[in-house]
Amino acid sequence: MRVALFDYGAGNLHSLGKALEAAGADVVVSSDWDEALALDALVLPGVGAFGHAAAALPTDRTPLRAALRGGMPCLGICLGMQLFFEDSDEADGSGIGLLPGRVTALDAPVVPHMGWNDVATEVDPLFEGLDGLVAYYANSYVCEPEDDGCVIAHSTYAGRTFAAGVRAANSWGVQFHPEKSSADGRRIIGSFVRAATALAADRGRGETRREAAALPWEAP
Repeated sequence: MRVALFDYGAGNLHSLGKALEAAGADVVVSSDWDEALALDALVLPGVGAFGHAAAALPTDRTPLRAALRGGMPCLGICLGMQLFFEDSDEADGSGIGLLPGRVTALDAPVVPHMGWNDVATEVDPLFEGLDGLVAYYANSYVCEPEDDGCVIAHSTYAGRTFAAGVRAANSWGVQFHPEKSSADGRRIIGSFVRAATALAADRGRGETRREAAALPWEAP
């Protein structure tokens, strides 16, 4: 199962790539959107700043947005989750627009929010097998969806509760870093790879991505 690990041109993707490989994925690090969208799944890493990453998105976001809405599996991590949204207080530039909403500065006495924090999760295959989740964060911004129906996890920092996870079709976003979150984080990455592998197998039997999106892990 071939996973495109997108390279915005900043940061070290090594630990995330190794975690995906350990879960059984064949990882292709790419900065080419045609190549990335031709593979089985996409991972948007939590590396860099919103403005720089937004500039690395395709000029026409329509094919990328259509691929994700059509059921291509995607995991957005930290900055990658923020790119699901329309724009950010951090910098000029627009995100993918998969989810309506904005990324705003974290209102807290100390930023960034750095270190381990509890995550309250909803029932979702991404969190299968987890009995309570403590994850590693490194964020100064948080996502504010227009519709909270996409939110599948929450965390609280300095008295503010924010979206720790979101879901749209077969795209999951997490504000924390699963690749730095020990065994629970590895389990989350493994759950994503298993879901993406099953979707790829169904496409191999002739289903389209949109048809495959009706599988049990598709959000209603």
